Amino acid sequence: MRHPSLKLAVLEKEKALACHQSGNNSGVIHAGIYYTPGSLKAKLCVQGVDLVYKYCDDNDIPYKKCGKLIVATTAEEVPRLEGLLGRGQQNGVRDLRIMGPDGIREIEPNCRGLKAIHSPHTGIVDYGRVARSYGENFQRLGGDVLTEFEVSEFRLTSKSIGDLSHPVTVANKQGQTVQGRYVLTCGGLQADRLAEKSGCEREPRIVPFRGDYLLLKPEKSSMINGNIYPVPDPRFPFLGFHFTPRMDGSVWLGPNAVLAFKREGYQLTDFSLTDFIDAVRFRGLRKLAMKHLTFGMREMYEAFSLSASVKKLQKFVPSLTVDDVIRGPSGVRAQALDHDGNLVDDFVFDGGQGDLGSRLLHVRNAPSPAATSSLAIAKMIADEVHKRFQL
Repeated sequence: MRHPSLKLAVLEKEKALACHQSGNNSGVIHAGIYYTPGSLKAKLCVQGVDLVYKYCDDNDIPYKKCGKLIVATTAEEVPRLEGLLGRGQQNGVRDLRIMGPDGIREIEPNCRGLKAIHSPHTGIVDYGRVARSYGENFQRLGGDVLTEFEVSEFRLTSKSIGDLSHPVTVANKQGQTVQGRYVLTCGGLQADRLAEKSGCEREPRIVPFRGDYLLLKPEKSSMINGNIYPVPDPRFPFLGFHFTPRMDGSVWLGPNAVLAFKREGYQLTDFSLTDFIDAVRFRGLRKLAMKHLTFGMREMYEAFSLSASVKKLQKFVPSLTVDDVIRGPSGVRAQALDHDGNLVDDFVFDGGQGDLGSRLLHVRNAPSPAATSSLAIAKMIADEVHKRFQL
């Protein structure tokens, strides 16, 4: 511990930890292939993958290094696949290799493709369990976790202005308060709203995108051994359907990417008028929608059509049929957008302005692979806190 004399508390608005993105993601431990060399995403993922495996070993959390194939199914995808191999190697991802149809079948007998990258150190884990373990260790080391504390306000007393010995007050709607010298927020789906409460700009704005998964029927789960991913298409904003085995033995297929009409709405029919209006009024979302109108309409159609979703998956596993799948769970992705409709693809930190801003640090955007990178992110944030607040 760098600062053993500090007293730390985590404020969580839900009844338990990991109720949202941390407990509703695909569970993949990423190796760091996709990300732009030199970006924080690339650096933190490559560091984080080793740290998360070590943490799981040290804390008796089960995981599987089941590997990943990134599969090119058309000739036009092959150059992009080869570019991905170079990117992964630049990022320092270990033991990547490229293979042809025979190598693909050796690893995934039911998968078909022209070429594929094999990433043997990609794995799977239950990130909800990992997050809860983080909380347990935090408490064991003397930290407090206060649940059902939805932050409504940050404020300074007159004595706090310019005097670090007087605390920042964090309040909830019930009038409860917690005081501290400094405040760090990692709000996920509510990150922009938390930042706004402290006087920061709303942008980058969080727009929620729901990802719906299909499930292989239990008797069909042996069709897939590890992760099977597509080659990203630069024309579209999201990765596309993939095959993901889970720690419970199930196999998730997907996800799609559709606008969620509620920030924490995991069901197809979940709706919040406030969240919906907030999203559609944002110029950045409207510009994104216009740039990718065809993609968005197709994703909406596939959200309702099993056969359309299965057709996409048959590119990789031709033997898959509609009878092999059922509807599965959903997650909601906190996608940060700028004013021009561009996806904010890297980590964003903001301290705000003025006396209050000098006492806060907001993690404004922590996109996938944030779960894989979580311990590396924690170290980077600790470094930033140490530097910014001169601890």
